[in-house]
Amino acid sequence: MQLFAHPFSSYCQKVLVALYENAIPFEFRMLSPEHEQNMAEHAELWPLKRMPVLVDGDRTVLESSIIIEYLDIHHRGPVRWLPESPDAALDVRLLDRFFDQYVMTPMQRIVFDFIRPEEHRDAFGVAEARKQLETAYAWLEQTLAGREWAAGSDFTLADCAAAPSLFYADWVHPIPADCANLRAYRSRLLARPSFARAVEDARPYRGFFPPGAPDRD
Repeated sequence: MQLFAHPFSSYCQKVLVALYENAIPFEFRMLSPEHEQNMAEHAELWPLKRMPVLVDGDRTVLESSIIIEYLDIHHRGPVRWLPESPDAALDVRLLDRFFDQYVMTPMQRIVFDFIRPEEHRDAFGVAEARKQLETAYAWLEQTLAGREWAAGSDFTLADCAAAPSLFYADWVHPIPADCANLRAYRSRLLARPSFARAVEDARPYRGFFPPGAPDRD
């Protein structure tokens, strides 16, 4: 298999956690300007040029959540990404979407605003994104009470989504001190060997983080 990705991308890290967790062999196809061939192949595979993209034989798999579900079906390892119970699987999918939509998305809105020319900055949009993160943090603080991982005792697809989203979100809008459950959960994610490896893979690129990466994690 080949994974077209960049190690500093949050959605790429989401898939890397799943691959590392189950020790699934793959070839990493770096997406950066100095890798022109990889960039050209990636554009052919997915004209929207979003990453990551997984290629497995003649099958091209798009979007991080779908890639992880594909791995669970075709390259199953000891860690299952979705529970066998349909109802439990719905809970995991809900949390996966929650982390992508209500943590990752507002975090990226804040980050991308730093890239804009000064005259095109969106102060209102950034303020709204920060409010959404605060609401998401508060909901997660209650939801995670008594849980080791996002959906309960098992590490799942939801945790693959949570790891990079909370990692970067806390950089741009710190999780409040009174969200003890959420802060502890983020620490457990950072200590998980699969995500710790993804964080180390990305460490050389921290200087490119538009708001500036904090001296921690």
